[in-house]
Amino acid sequence: MVRDGHSVSESTFLGIPAVPFHAVAPGSVDVAILGIPHGVPYAAPGWTAGCAAAPAAVRASSERLARFVDHHDFDLDGPMLVGSPRLRVIDAGDVPGDPADGAGNAARAEAAVAGLLAAGALPIILGGDDSIPIPVLRGYSGHGPLWVLQVDAHLDYRDEVATVRDGYSSPMRRAAEMEHVAHIVQVGLRGVGSARPQDVADARAAGNLLVTARQLGERGVPWLVDQLPPGASVFIAFDCDALDPSVMPAVSGLSPGGLSYDEAGDLLAGVAARCRVAGASFTELVPARDVNEVSSLVVARLVMRLLAGIDRAR
Repeated sequence: MVRDGHSVSESTFLGIPAVPFHAVAPGSVDVAILGIPHGVPYAAPGWTAGCAAAPAAVRASSERLARFVDHHDFDLDGPMLVGSPRLRVIDAGDVPGDPADGAGNAARAEAAVAGLLAAGALPIILGGDDSIPIPVLRGYSGHGPLWVLQVDAHLDYRDEVATVRDGYSSPMRRAAEMEHVAHIVQVGLRGVGSARPQDVADARAAGNLLVTARQLGERGVPWLVDQLPPGASVFIAFDCDALDPSVMPAVSGLSPGGLSYDEAGDLLAGVAARCRVAGASFTELVPARDVNEVSSLVVARLVMRLLAGIDRAR
């Protein structure tokens, strides 16, 4: 649905109130759920073209949970929101996009995020492919220093692919170039992807902390959380393929191994407890591959667990 030139979903995440991102009044909202279906595509995007359907799929999957929001959540040992005054969360709709207009998509996404931050709202982004974090993080200009926690099977540190510099293989390379990004932690790495030996060397030379999925399993989530400074402002860039395919099968870049659901949930909660969550993005869900809507349900639950962590940290 399009209203006044802006995309608005038929349903909202968990049935929360809908306020279009361009209409959020300063100081009126604590957290805004924002869909960004379209990023900067490659000429042959493959399965990632299906990521544009993810924001709507996650919202639809969350509908089954909406009536239980105030019930006891055994992952949290209490309801999702327990703070007083109550955390003010709205669904800000989707940033309009065009699969053939990467530059326009990026500009609109950056402006939407910058507008929400100016209004005092913490953005939680439903992507979209993994090019989405690039304009999202650009929207944080002036809100640094920012730590970026990338949860991903892949390094995403290519300078360019087929002359495209803002595609889904490059978000952490572009983030490292932003003056307001102080440090990058990359966790969940495994298997093979677009990263070449020089890209790995470049990421390490930039001071990035690279943690494989195996290392996280050996050292534990609390160890990883301790690598972040207490009170640091952290943006979480969560690529769904960070999770084990048995938990999250509907992704564009399947890779054996990965984080469990509990590891991912504990990581989100741990970051919220130790640091200040500045925002988050969830990307690379492909609804067309989502048998029984399991993967979209996992994303909805992870967003709920992040909201709970933000609420409990207040």
